[in-house]
This record gives sequence, structure tokens and C-alpha cells, in this order.
Amino acid sequence: MVCQGILAALQGIAGILGDPFYRDVADYTYRISLTGWGVIHLVLGVAVAATGAGILRRAHWARLPGLLFTSLSLVAQFLFLPYQPVWSIIVIALDLFIIWALAASPGGLRGGGERHKGIARPNPSP
Repeated sequence: MVCQGILAALQGIAGILGDPFYRDVADYTYRISLTGWGVIHLVLGVAVAATGAGILRRAHWARLPGLLFTSLSLVAQFLFLPYQPVWSIIVIALDLFIIWALAASPGGLRGGGERHKGIARPNPSP
């Protein structure tokens, strides 16, 4: 998540600075100025990276915001497809992997429970 957040923040900075690397899109329903897209990607990138740092510290609070921010990043990249198609598809794939990893990690969304490998452990008698 930290790497994906940094990449999104760099993408945002490039958009804010008006990098000629991005395509000019004439007729697009969700047309926003390149500076606007830059701000969106920068804010989401910082949020994803900060939440990723919390995940690396095993903070239980970070899993749900991680899912939220990564989902928002996925939607933003989908809407950004006409501007940079190949890069957006790469970041969408990263976002899908992060969402899967956060949702399927041991303990689910409750956080941190231990999972035993296929062995049913009986509860000890009181």
C-alpha cells in the first residue's frame, strides 16, 4: 500500500505540474482539469500511503480505512483511464490486489485473530 500510495502521489504531482505526459481528452463525461486530477491523486496517494504505514505497524484501525482509500483510488484510476490508459490499468491491478489482501488477511475485518492451519482445536474444559 505504501508503494501504491507513493506512485499515486507522484502521479498527482505530475498532474499538478502539468506534465505533457498525459493525453488531452476532448469529449469525456468526467472531464476534470489535469490539475484537478492531480489534486485527487495526490490526496488519495497520501491517504493510501499513510494507511499502508499503519498496516505495516499492524494497527487494527488501518484495515477498514485501507479498504476505503484503496477502493476510492480504484474508482479514481478507472475515471482517469482516458488520460493514461496503460498506467491506470497497472494501478487498478495493484488496487485490486491490495483490496483482496486486506479483505482476505487472517482475522478478517475484525483484526488480528490467529488462524490455525486446518486443525480444529477443542476448547479446554473449565
